[in-house]
Amino acid sequence: MAIIVLLVLGLSFGSFVNAFVWRLHENKDWLNDRSECIYCHHKLAVIDLIPVVSWLILRGKCRYCKRSISVQYPIVELITTVLFVASYLLWPTHLVGYSIALFVLWLVIVIGLVALALYDLKWMILPSKLIYFLYIAALLMAAIHIYYSSNHISTAISYIIASLVGGGIFYILFLVSKGKWIGGGDVRLGFLLGVIVSSAQNSLLVIFLAALLGTIFSIPFMANGKLKKTSMIPFGPFLIAAAIIVELEGFNILAWYSHLFLGG
Repeated sequence: MAIIVLLVLGLSFGSFVNAFVWRLHENKDWLNDRSECIYCHHKLAVIDLIPVVSWLILRGKCRYCKRSISVQYPIVELITTVLFVASYLLWPTHLVGYSIALFVLWLVIVIGLVALALYDLKWMILPSKLIYFLYIAALLMAAIHIYYSSNHISTAISYIIASLVGGGIFYILFLVSKGKWIGGGDVRLGFLLGVIVSSAQNSLLVIFLAALLGTIFSIPFMANGKLKKTSMIPFGPFLIAAAIIVELEGFNILAWYSHLFLGG
């Protein structure tokens, strides 16, 4: 039953992310404006807004102007749904007591992170408004963890160090390159992700995995000439993907690494 609920919620919030990102970029009222075609601006009916299904029924075209609707829409809806279900299946603790609150906050963070990744992919910008909103959710998660931990001070220090590691490395790169290698949005995102993953080793793992994912993504495009050494690609989506992986499977990844290379 829980998985069915998360499937419905994931599809619904994936649809919300698509609309929210466009409205944020266009400075529209993201809460009260009705969804519309981005080309003809016709207000969409309920039948046009069924996640994935409407896109398939309409064969990827607007019902009104017949312009093509990007495959981005069903992909984002499906990705959000997969992340919701995966979060439930991989959640490290039983969903009882305060763990339920942590899980709900995590889903809110997932929605925001997907929106950030999409925005960065489309316009190579990480909007500060969205990052600051996610700070609120991340700090609430941290506060709950600290409150229920056996050592409040130690846990709080762990979060602070994690954030400093996550953002500090990017801040140094930003200063050294004068903003040429990495943008200010990536620095703010690094501090945020440090809070989310909650430990210095997890922050380092996020940076490593992000670099690995970015390299894996870039090599085929460089091989066929679609990317050059001087080409700019958004790094935010790779950081976000890495942070989600680490939040859900970081402990197992570090345990595997320790066993394989350190014999522990």
